[in-house]
Amino acid sequence: MELSQRTRNTRPEGELLPQEEAAFALLEELGMDYDRVSGEPADTMEKCAAVSEVLGVPICKNLFLCNRQKTQFYLLCMGPDKPFHTKDLSHQIGSARLSFAPEEALWELLGCTPGSATILGLMNDREHRVRLLMEREVYEAEYLSCHPCICTSSLKLRMEDVRHKLLPHTGHEVTVVEL
Repeated sequence: MELSQRTRNTRPEGELLPQEEAAFALLEELGMDYDRVSGEPADTMEKCAAVSEVLGVPICKNLFLCNRQKTQFYLLCMGPDKPFHTKDLSHQIGSARLSFAPEEALWELLGCTPGSATILGLMNDREHRVRLLMEREVYEAEYLSCHPCICTSSLKLRMEDVRHKLLPHTGHEVTVVEL
């Protein structure tokens, strides 16, 4: 996979998609520093491994989930190598059986396409319909990696900034889970 060199606090060149433009504008508004690499869509964990090498931090796996009735939605941020067992997670958060949420809900609630689910998409969830879940190791890490609402770029953010700038801005709280 061919990637651009890692840059600091710079957007990709050229015209950006609206959701990508909004993500970079939010980072600038909040004064959040970031490292960025861009290239082919990093829409699988295999492709994200190459991005991890360049950024120097594991790429976070983001799963957009819902309950059986599709009335409760969750964004789960977890390490790339952690197994995901719906039964264990469902029990921890007191939810009915979890499954992957429909693509339409991902776009409607987070403004992201499949393969691009990201914590930055919470800026679009103004009604707080998505509950943020973070695996403990991700939550306690120094850095978080994510896409800027499109998987052709990947970012490295300081978790301190995520906890103290991004989440207070979006109004979302974190539920820390064990996986």
